[in-house]
Amino acid sequence: MTNTTPKKAIFSIALVNYKSLELTKTCLRLLHEALQGKGVPVFVVDNNSNDASSDYLKTLNWINLIERKNTIPEAGNIAHGRALDLALDVVDTEYLFLLHTDTFIYDPNIFNIMIGLCTDQRKVAAVGCLEQLDRGILRSIWRMASRFLKHYTRRSLRAIGVKAREPKPYRETHLKSFCTLWNVRLIKKHGFHFQMDSRNPGYELQDRMAALNYKIGLISPRKIFRYLDHIQSGTVSAMGGYSNNHRRVKMYHQLTQERVFMGHPTASKNTYESFKQELLGGAIITKLTSLITGYFGKHRIR
Repeated sequence: MTNTTPKKAIFSIALVNYKSLELTKTCLRLLHEALQGKGVPVFVVDNNSNDASSDYLKTLNWINLIERKNTIPEAGNIAHGRALDLALDVVDTEYLFLLHTDTFIYDPNIFNIMIGLCTDQRKVAAVGCLEQLDRGILRSIWRMASRFLKHYTRRSLRAIGVKAREPKPYRETHLKSFCTLWNVRLIKKHGFHFQMDSRNPGYELQDRMAALNYKIGLISPRKIFRYLDHIQSGTVSAMGGYSNNHRRVKMYHQLTQERVFMGHPTASKNTYESFKQELLGGAIITKLTSLITGYFGKHRIR
């Protein structure tokens, strides 16, 4: 492990890289800018990438690089969880933020907001969001309704003996690890880890913490995405894990093409601010309003 020792901070940050050079570079560049002078330890676990992303991480003297070597085939979520556990072992701050390499921090105040949810209440084990993107009110209602109907349809079919898929929960209950805050002191007190079963990292940990009557703090998608952006399954899309016409691949290409200039070292502060405003929805809303106005202008009722 390549070690750098910044001054003591209340929290650390950990993320896992696996063959995602461009996403990792953008994520770390924005994170480095956000954390300037704050002395926050950043742990990056390279999950046996053996590619250009591994070489890039070795050039950064401000991160704590952990190189995980593994030759045994394992599922992606298991590999990710075991990598996070390597970071957990060496973290000595009270709190730990987990980020994905496809999470882009634009406003570091999100760290203070989430820390505040822990320190304002007693026995808070974790703070995070239940959704990986901000769908808005209408899309969220539609998603909940459709998942509710699918869930109980499958339960009903299985109850009368009809072969049907196992019904999935229609409500999200587990924090999504693209930006999650964990209380390290409590995790280590009980001897827990991030990868504790075959599910996604942190799911079993959250369940066990809740069973011990620790609180799980929630932050809404609408609020958290004012401070950051997340490309859902961006790392999987970057590696070709989906077909070319998959909706997440299309979203990945759309978002990365729109943000590609952010990786250029000569991007000006004004360009950055303009981009951030567009990301927060201002430009999109303006365009949408223009389209609606234009439509009714062409189809004016006489």
